[in-house]
Amino acid sequence: MNVPYWRLSSFYFFYFATLGGFLPYWSLYLEHIHFNAIEIGELSALMVATKVIAPNLWGWIADHTGKSLRIIRIASFFAALIFVGFLYKDNYIWVAMVTIGFSFFWNAALPQFEAATLFHLKEEPHRYSKIRLWGSIGFILSVLGIGRIVDFYSIDYLPEMIVCLLSLIWLVSLITPEVHVFHKEKNVIGISKIVKQPEIIAFFVVYMLLQLAHGPYYVFYSIYLNQSSYTSSVIGLLWALGVAAEVLLFVFMKRILVWFSLRSILLLSIFFSICRWIIIAFFVDSLSSMIFAQLLHAASFGASHVVAIHLVHKYFGEQHQGKGQALYSSLSFGLGGMIGSLFSGYFWELYGAWVVYTLAAFSCFIAFIIAYIWVGREKQAMLG
Repeated sequence: MNVPYWRLSSFYFFYFATLGGFLPYWSLYLEHIHFNAIEIGELSALMVATKVIAPNLWGWIADHTGKSLRIIRIASFFAALIFVGFLYKDNYIWVAMVTIGFSFFWNAALPQFEAATLFHLKEEPHRYSKIRLWGSIGFILSVLGIGRIVDFYSIDYLPEMIVCLLSLIWLVSLITPEVHVFHKEKNVIGISKIVKQPEIIAFFVVYMLLQLAHGPYYVFYSIYLNQSSYTSSVIGLLWALGVAAEVLLFVFMKRILVWFSLRSILLLSIFFSICRWIIIAFFVDSLSSMIFAQLLHAASFGASHVVAIHLVHKYFGEQHQGKGQALYSSLSFGLGGMIGSLFSGYFWELYGAWVVYTLAAFSCFIAFIIAYIWVGREKQAMLG
């Protein structure tokens, strides 16, 4: 089977390299240009809020046109173009407007690329992890490199660096081949019937809660470490360590999927997520504790995300793969991320970091109960 391995891997590499410039440092940049915690939380919520709408809109178009790569190219181009707006003004209204415009296109690309990758892999979805790991490598290199630049020069240059990385995503999308999907018209199960199943509803609620818990991490973890006297380079190293653990997981994920069921991996991932947020809440002054907490990123994000991709692939089948990936993105990273960003901003100001991360752990505890009762039981039928 002719799979464009390096072109698919390159897209993930530059997409997550961009995220490596964004996640650890954007909140520090917003703080640098004098936004407070509530404003940073609101701006972060605006960015993920577009995930509730954008992936579903683009997913519907992709499934009806069969042109996933064309949508990805358009989305990548306009994401880079609109992000240039951050170079010109730094007042709240302008930054909010650019954030909404940029993220509407930025959030459209990845779910469609996930679907396109699985279509390229066809009957070998287990190879997904070895392609996706290049995204994690891109994240690590980016977060380490930008951390050094910020320490030696200034965080003022962060928007320019992200514009360059966004442009590289668009260029790679131009050389990635379109995947041609031929839908069978017979016995096509309607998407409304799929999403009404109790297991599917539970699946989306679980992942919404998991991403809600990640909200304080994505928005305030760097600020939290900075306030605890960690340098930008050390902050970058801690972010990179988390993703390095994720890379190691992806390398062995094919074997793990043979040894353990998707359900077992999900439940274990949620348990480790609870542990991770409790450690961050109460032991921030201990570097060794922060290192251990970052190693748990392999479970809290890496393993749980791979399980989600496989479950969506099973639940939605070829006919609704674009919409399925879009729903997963919009309800988990979108709705969950938006709620997590908002609550973390307000609660951070009112009660402090330890309360915010304790609530994140509680969110994962609720997710564990729901997943244990409803998600991945073998006796439950899966559509697709």
